[in-house]
Amino acid sequence: MQNHAAFGGNSPSEVSASAFAEAAEFSIDVGRRLVMVRFGPKVTIRTIKDYAMRLRAHPYFEAAFAEITDLREVEDLDLQANDFLKLADEIDPFSLEARRAFVVRTAVQNHAARMHKMLRSKRTIEIFPNLEEAERWLGFQLQ
Repeated sequence: MQNHAAFGGNSPSEVSASAFAEAAEFSIDVGRRLVMVRFGPKVTIRTIKDYAMRLRAHPYFEAAFAEITDLREVEDLDLQANDFLKLADEIDPFSLEARRAFVVRTAVQNHAARMHKMLRSKRTIEIFPNLEEAERWLGFQLQ
């Protein structure tokens, strides 16, 4: 598995507390054609843009890969209505055919995932309360 952590452009040893709170860590499993991303306690449009930019630049990433987005650590979701539109229309690095599973713990996390699901035109996004259900829906077991 190829791992790549996104820390707002800094190396992990240089990350400030606020940058770490907004970090999105991801890994790419080329064999299973899967990206796993975990967002930190604070998510902003900048956090997501940074993740998408780093993912697109990764040599192993393909837009058709499946994705598991883990939002369970998110406490502060600072996204406005127009941010959701930008995410769906401009920022999202995945193809419309890519299967996507969001893992949520709270109503706010669920709402954010549901907004993204509604704004993408295909029915390839689902929301789950745990990783096990997400991986089962994608058709494999995580290691």
